Amino acid sequence: MSKLLWNVVKVTPAVLGASLFVSNGALGAEDKINAAFSSDNSSFKLTDSTLSQAAPASESAPSETLEQIQQYSGEGNSNSNGNSMNQVNSVSEFSDVYPDDWAYEALRNLVERYGCIEGYPDGSFRGNRALTRYEFAAGLNSCLQQIERLIAAEGKEGGGQQVAPEDLETLERLVQEFQAELATLGTRVDNIEARTETLEENQFSTTTKLNGEVIFALSDIFGGEDVVTPDGEESEVDGNTVFQDRVRLNFDTSFTGEDLLRTRLEAENVQDFESLSDTGGEGITREGQLGFDGSNGNDIEIDELYYQFPIGNAAEITVAGADTEVDDLVSTVLNPALASSGNGAVSRFGRFNPIYRIGAQGAGASFTFGPEAPISLSGGYLAGDPSDPGRDSGVGNGSYSAFGQVTFKPSERFQIAGTYVHSYSEGFNYNAGSIGSQVEVEENDGTVPVVGNSYGVEASFGLTDNIILSGWGGYTDAIVLGRGDATVWNYAGTLAIQDFGTEGSTLAFVVGQEPKLTEAESTLGLEEDEDTGLHVEGLYKWQVTDNISVTPGVIWLTAPGHNDDNDDVFVGTVRTTFSF
Repeated sequence: MSKLLWNVVKVTPAVLGASLFVSNGALGAEDKINAAFSSDNSSFKLTDSTLSQAAPASESAPSETLEQIQQYSGEGNSNSNGNSMNQVNSVSEFSDVYPDDWAYEALRNLVERYGCIEGYPDGSFRGNRALTRYEFAAGLNSCLQQIERLIAAEGKEGGGQQVAPEDLETLERLVQEFQAELATLGTRVDNIEARTETLEENQFSTTTKLNGEVIFALSDIFGGEDVVTPDGEESEVDGNTVFQDRVRLNFDTSFTGEDLLRTRLEAENVQDFESLSDTGGEGITREGQLGFDGSNGNDIEIDELYYQFPIGNAAEITVAGADTEVDDLVSTVLNPALASSGNGAVSRFGRFNPIYRIGAQGAGASFTFGPEAPISLSGGYLAGDPSDPGRDSGVGNGSYSAFGQVTFKPSERFQIAGTYVHSYSEGFNYNAGSIGSQVEVEENDGTVPVVGNSYGVEASFGLTDNIILSGWGGYTDAIVLGRGDATVWNYAGTLAIQDFGTEGSTLAFVVGQEPKLTEAESTLGLEEDEDTGLHVEGLYKWQVTDNISVTPGVIWLTAPGHNDDNDDVFVGTVRTTFSF
C-alpha cells in the first residue's frame, strides 16, 4: 500500500498541504490574505472571476492569481454571510457536477467514504454552471490530504479509518488525469504567499486607507452681450477659457471596523467667472457656479476632518473639526445620482438644495437616529469660528447653524425628507442665486448679521433601477437684525439616467430656479428680484474606466440674476475626474 500511495503523491508533490476545500482547515495562506485585504478599499478587494476550463499555457497575471486563489480559498470556506460551510457527504449534493463523467463517480465514492470536500450550503460551487477542472482538482487535492492523514494515523495506537487499496488506485488515476491542474494550483499557492508577504511588509497602514480624487476642468462662459449690474450699470459678460483643477486626498481610518476618522487634504484653483460673482461689484448674479468651485491657490489645506461612530444600530454620531457644511452631516441630501461634486452635477446648484449651505461652515457635531430605518432623524450644530476666543466668536457667540431633518424611506426607490436650518451669519453666501438673495446688508463698513429660518422639502424616486427623478423646494425667512425682513425661494427637479450608453455612465438634466429674493422690506436697501430666471443644465458623465470619468456639461441661465433685461448666459465645462 505504501508503494501505491507513493505513486499517487509523487506526481504532484507541490500541491500536498495546499488543500482548498479541506473540512478541517483551508489554505495555509488564507489567514495572511484575509489580514492583508481586510479593509474595504476597492483597490485591494479580491473579486470573483470565472476560471478557464483548460490549464493555462503560461503563468497567470498577478490579478488573475489573486482572484482565483480567493475563489478557491475564501469562497470555499465561508458563505456570503461569513458562516462556515456545511460538510458535504455526497458528490450528488453538488448539483452542477455532471454525473455521467467517470471522475464524478470516482470522486463521489471518495467523498462518501472519507468526507473530504466542503461546498456551499445550496449544494453548488457557483450558481448553475458546471464544475471547472480547477475546482475539481481542488476537491481532489483535499481528498489526497485527507487520505494522507488517515494513512499516517494507521501506524499509531488506536489508528483511525483504514484506506482501501482500490481507493488508492482510483486516486492515482484521478491524479494522472488532473496532473496539470494540480500542478497549477501548487504554483499559484506559492505565488500568492510571496505576494502576500510583500504586501504585509509594504502596506501603508493597518488601520488607514488612502483614497483620492483629482479633477481637471476646461471651462468657459458665453452669451450675456447685454446685461445690467445690480447698481444699474450696463455691461457685458466677459470671460476667458480657463483650465482649473482640484485635488483631494482622503485618509480614512477605522479603529473598530464600524467607525470612521476622515482627514482630507485639498488643493484647488477653481475660481469663479467675474460675471457670476459679486466680487468688486462686477458680477450680475451668483447663479451658474461650478459644482467643484473653490480656490486656495493650490496650497494644501485640511478641507474635511471628522470622526463618525455608531451607537449600536440605533444611532450614528459625527464630530466635525473643520470646514463642514450641513450637507456633510445630514443622513442624505436626496439627489443620489448628482450630489457628488466630482461625478455628479457640473453646477453647484444642481447638486442639492441650497439651504444646506446657509449659515456657518466650520466645526460641530450631529446625530442620526435610525440611519438604516425607514424613518430617520438627523440633527446637529455647526459653529463658524469655534477656535476664535474673541467676544463675538467661539462655539456659541459667533456665526452658527442648527439643523434638523426627518427622512422617510419606505423603499429603496423612494425617499422624501423635510429639512429645517436655523442660522446666524453675515449674509447667506451659498454661492447660488441672485446677488440680492444673499441678503447681505452693509452698514458702517460692515455687514449686518442675518438670522435665517430655512425650510426645505426634498424627494427622490427611482422610476426604474437606472432612471431617477429627484427634486426639492426651499424657502428662507431672513431677519436682518435691526433693519427688516426678506424672503428667498428656490426649487429644482433633476432627471438622471444611469448606465446610459455604457456601464457607469450617466445622462442627466437639471431644471430649476436658483435662490430668488421675492420680498424685501425697503429699510434693507435691497432690490427685489421682479423677474424669474431658470437654471437649465445638461451633462453626460462618460465612465471611461473604473477610475476615470469625463463629463461635458452646459449650464444655461435664462434672465440671469432674475432680470429679464439680461441676455441669457451659458457656462460650458469638460470635467475629467480621476479617482483612486
